[in-house]
Amino acid sequence: FLETAVYFCMKPKMGEKEVSPHSFFSIWHEFSSDFKDFWKKENKLILQERVKEAEEVCRQKKGKSLYNIRPKHDSGIVSRIYNNT
Repeated sequence: FLETAVYFCMKPKMGEKEVSPHSFFSIWHEFSSDFKDFWKKENKLILQERVKEAEEVCRQKKGKSLYNIRPKHDSGIVSRIYNNT
């Protein structure tokens, strides 16, 4: 524990000889909870952007026809009947 406190440059509070676990972990708890909140918000924003991109791709694909419509040729039996009269 003391090596970890030294690594993070923790100094003891006034009147204490060493860094207490309570003071170290109270700061660590605040940091980790803030980090978790920001992490969730950032992930939510990324998810919203990806959903918008997917919806845009879907709209573009729906705009394109999945099949081609060819013009009707006048070679059928009905066209012969109407053209001969």
